[in-house]
Amino acid sequence: MTTTTGRFDSSSLKTIGMVHLRALPGTPRGSRSPAAIADIAVREATMLADAGFDAVLVENMHDLPYLRRTVGPEIVAAATVATRAVVSAVSIPVGLQILAGANHEALSVAHAAGADFIRTEGFAYASVADEGIFAEADAGPLLRFRRMIGADRIAIWADVRKKHAAHALTADLSIADLVSGTHFADADAVIITGAHTGDAASSADVAEAAAASPLPVMVGSGVDATSLPDLLRTASGVIVGSALKVDGRWDRELDPERIARIIEARDAG
Repeated sequence: MTTTTGRFDSSSLKTIGMVHLRALPGTPRGSRSPAAIADIAVREATMLADAGFDAVLVENMHDLPYLRRTVGPEIVAAATVATRAVVSAVSIPVGLQILAGANHEALSVAHAAGADFIRTEGFAYASVADEGIFAEADAGPLLRFRRMIGADRIAIWADVRKKHAAHALTADLSIADLVSGTHFADADAVIITGAHTGDAASSADVAEAAAASPLPVMVGSGVDATSLPDLLRTASGVIVGSALKVDGRWDRELDPERIARIIEARDAG
């Protein structure tokens, strides 16, 4: 699936399931080898693909507390091993996010591993997050880097308001303003979220985002089987993580019944 520019076409993906990599080597919770982490990622990605998800999004969620913008070579190496294993195991598109806001590293890993898109924080505008101040937008450097390494086929999905962050610096800008600016900065899709992991996005924010730009709008937090049909009437797609896990907690194992309910809700809508 590519656009006329040769870039991956994000607009056809309705349900994107999260693959939360176990803590990578060198992080406070890290205890597994890269190979073991990759094996778990492949098992989870295969479960989601077999259930009918349109894509999966690999993320180093268990690496908390996160580094701001720059992660070490040990993270890049292990993430590449895991992402490549997932790409090889499933026939659906694969995305990647490296927290927090390590967009250059994510793009490098995605390019080497054959992934299709990356999720970015701090692509446009500034914020104050639990990792510190995201003082400079990443769009200009990141798009130049994408061209330099020959990774133009990889789409960039941009969070409009980073989760777990304060947005006083942009408080005078509406969601429509932020989406328009992110579009102007040449993102391929925008992501609307709640304030924290697992928090539902405002339906008004989703509608405002969809009206502000022709870019695909993805809902990136708090999606469950109940909210999904209504969201897909406005948004292009949804990214589902916590709702797929036991007790609805992102740090638990995948729950086959919850996975099935998400797909049933999508198909029923």
